[in-house]
Amino acid sequence: MKTKLTTTQITMLGLMAAVLLLMAYTPLGYLNIGPLAITFNMIPVAISAIVLGPVGGAVAGSIFGLTSFLQCIGIGGTSAMGAMLFSINPVLAFIQRFVPRFLDGLLLGYIFRGMKKKTNTYVSCAVTGFFSAFLNTLFFMGALVLLFGNTEYVQGLIGGRNIIVFVCTFVGVNAICEMISATVLTGAVGTALSKAHLIPASQMTGEKAVKGALE
Repeated sequence: MKTKLTTTQITMLGLMAAVLLLMAYTPLGYLNIGPLAITFNMIPVAISAIVLGPVGGAVAGSIFGLTSFLQCIGIGGTSAMGAMLFSINPVLAFIQRFVPRFLDGLLLGYIFRGMKKKTNTYVSCAVTGFFSAFLNTLFFMGALVLLFGNTEYVQGLIGGRNIIVFVCTFVGVNAICEMISATVLTGAVGTALSKAHLIPASQMTGEKAVKGALE
């Protein structure tokens, strides 16, 4: 059985991909503060997950992850941390930049579906937006510590602190700003799309509607 994407869904995915590329290659997507940056790119990922489910979220997350990795080599901007990680190990740098964003988008589709069964559209979209930022930070920092935790660069950043304390202090204000903006904007945009009937029944009414949309 195959899930058929409507013309509207394909158009929406293309639009979110274009927004992601625009944000990745202009100052709209990142606010650089020290070695980290406040990023708003998870918001189109969340919208894709809301409209298209886990697959749409995963596709948008993959685009986000790819553009993030390309910044390690100076394409579409430069990430100081990414450039350093790339110089240490390009393969691990790709994994650290790409996989967290892919997983984020994938899981957001399931989070929205689960929330929509229990509450209204605005809350479902807002919660999905919150987790888009929360999971992005959790997976990104988790991959950083897991893959590069023993390197001289990351050990210098940790400075002898407990790992949990390091992560909390390192992301600090960045993560809070991302979570607030993602929650508010995703809630508002998702609600508007719902009122415009751009969120398909399979996303709005749970698994029963999903089965009815499959052939």
